[in-house]
Amino acid sequence: MEFEVLAKCHTTRARVSRMKLAHGITMLPTFMPVATQAAIKGLTSEQVESLGVSLILNNTYHLNLRPGLKILRAAGGAHNFQRWNRNLLTDSGGFQLVSLSKFTTITEEGALFESPFTGEPTMLTPEESISIQHTIGADIIMQLDDVVGPRVGEAMERSIRWLDRCIAHHRSSGKEDTQNLFAIVQGGLDPQLRDRCLDEMIKRKDGVAGFAIGGLSGGEEKDVFWRVIKQCTGKLPEDRPRYSMGVGFAEDLLVCVALGVDMADCVFPTRTARFGVALTHRGPLNLRLSKHAKDLRPIDAACPCPTCSDGTSRAILHHTVTHETAAAHALTLHNITFQAQVMGRARTAIMNGTFPDYLKTFFAEYFGDDGYPEWCVNALQSVGVDLLEHNNVKVVPGRGAKWEYAEPL
Repeated sequence: MEFEVLAKCHTTRARVSRMKLAHGITMLPTFMPVATQAAIKGLTSEQVESLGVSLILNNTYHLNLRPGLKILRAAGGAHNFQRWNRNLLTDSGGFQLVSLSKFTTITEEGALFESPFTGEPTMLTPEESISIQHTIGADIIMQLDDVVGPRVGEAMERSIRWLDRCIAHHRSSGKEDTQNLFAIVQGGLDPQLRDRCLDEMIKRKDGVAGFAIGGLSGGEEKDVFWRVIKQCTGKLPEDRPRYSMGVGFAEDLLVCVALGVDMADCVFPTRTARFGVALTHRGPLNLRLSKHAKDLRPIDAACPCPTCSDGTSRAILHHTVTHETAAAHALTLHNITFQAQVMGRARTAIMNGTFPDYLKTFFAEYFGDDGYPEWCVNALQSVGVDLLEHNNVKVVPGRGAKWEYAEPL
């Protein structure tokens, strides 16, 4: 990996970086669409690449089960298997310790899974997780971490020990020149545990190419979420990429960028497309509503995605959404483009020295008269951006993501 910080915001912690990996350059900050089982649902790899996406995420746990390592080896890795020519990141399987906890037993050795497909037991150790990711061939690979909530302190300490095992196995593989290991900072919502984990993992800086912030985006209070992000970015080395795992709402992305995050991923833009919701700079557009039945405008006349630029109307999308797969494909193209534009415009603004202004404009357009979530106001104030300056918009305590509460356009 070659990593270079090109510009920093004069007010916030936001920065623009150039990350060169084996499959090309990815400019940061960036959003990574999730191709869980080696495909962005509804799109070909060529379509995703044509949108300007240069880094996507595959799921280690699922690819290990299906299609399996034998097929991946025969194909020459996941890049060839899914015909993806750009950069690829794989998670470690650690998230499944939570999402599939009823199938899992955790020991110091690793995680013993019961396959949800066959019922067969599978032991996922730190070494095995790294070996699977070596076979997949991802440009960025993640350490196996332990994240189960009720025993957060124990899980954090184990994640540190497992990082040592991941580093040792990766070093012995001879793949450090082409595959880059990231550590995952754990510690739940406890600032002291986070600090201990940060200190211990930073000590291991020479063994990793970057750092991820894990254990969030699981339903915690947003006012706690941003404080943990800020705590972590405040300590993590400046010469390494910083990745906030599982972040996908537009307001979350921009707050995280302002706090110093470089990378984020989430299934949100692709999943919400299948529910018939288009993402726009003025908020979510629920195309299932009858008011769109006669609306011949595109989703967003200024959007360069294939769906908007070819004149596909809201009316035809309303007519077909959730009934025909073509509508889900069209909305997926649009939503991925929207996420890319949110981050691309952030990069441009940071380079131009106008990032605080970009934040104020985006939040004013996105939330309109609905009121800013208080946590967003607090988070951005902590890095010198006052969303309420010269603005009479109301602040709403306890408000979550806009797509969850706002009446669609």
